Amino acid sequence: MTRQIVLDTETTGLSPQEGHRIIEVGCVELVNRRFTGNNFHAYLNPDRQIDAGAMRVHGITNEFLQDKPRFSDVIETFIDYIRGAELIIHNASFDVGFLNNEFKLLGAQYHTIDKHSTVLDTLTHARRMHPGQKNSLDALCKRYSVNNTNRQLHGALLDAELLAQVYLAMTGGQVTMFGESAEVVQQRAESPTASVSARSFSLPVIAATAAELAAHEAFMEKLGG
Repeated sequence: MTRQIVLDTETTGLSPQEGHRIIEVGCVELVNRRFTGNNFHAYLNPDRQIDAGAMRVHGITNEFLQDKPRFSDVIETFIDYIRGAELIIHNASFDVGFLNNEFKLLGAQYHTIDKHSTVLDTLTHARRMHPGQKNSLDALCKRYSVNNTNRQLHGALLDAELLAQVYLAMTGGQVTMFGESAEVVQQRAESPTASVSARSFSLPVIAATAAELAAHEAFMEKLGG
């Protein structure tokens, strides 16, 4: 049995080194390349403010997260869920970096992602398959005819479901004949995971450091750059 978890996160900002945290985790389970419906999804209270730029991307507000659990409340369940699976992540260094930071904040006993799962980066895979082309999730959805018309805002579970369909198409598998019917998969992909609105903010212009520029480049891959 091959068990894969397609994973995505939303965060308060660009870099855990700057104190940013995970605010949403979405996971979709594939067993032998079939959707099982055994998904994992959580909104999380980060105990800090969300950057305005990040809020414009995912539309998740500080107010919405006030009554949500903290990462410490879900970490045991999350590790049990991903244990032994291959994680399928687009621009994996971004999400894995944030997950490892959350683990570190809660104690050395949680180790790092690579102690629990292996990781496949679909961005790296797509760049090998389509050199010189855009390989954001939106670009791949268009290339592989995966309907993402409802992706007006980013959402971890929605993006994980879209990425699962892209991954199956990109690696030569069927995207409509797996456990759930094509109609069910489409309905799930078209259901936003958050019905909150993004807001506009005016931000000061601040010169970025080299580390910030590198983090920004990684984050842009998630935004469809």
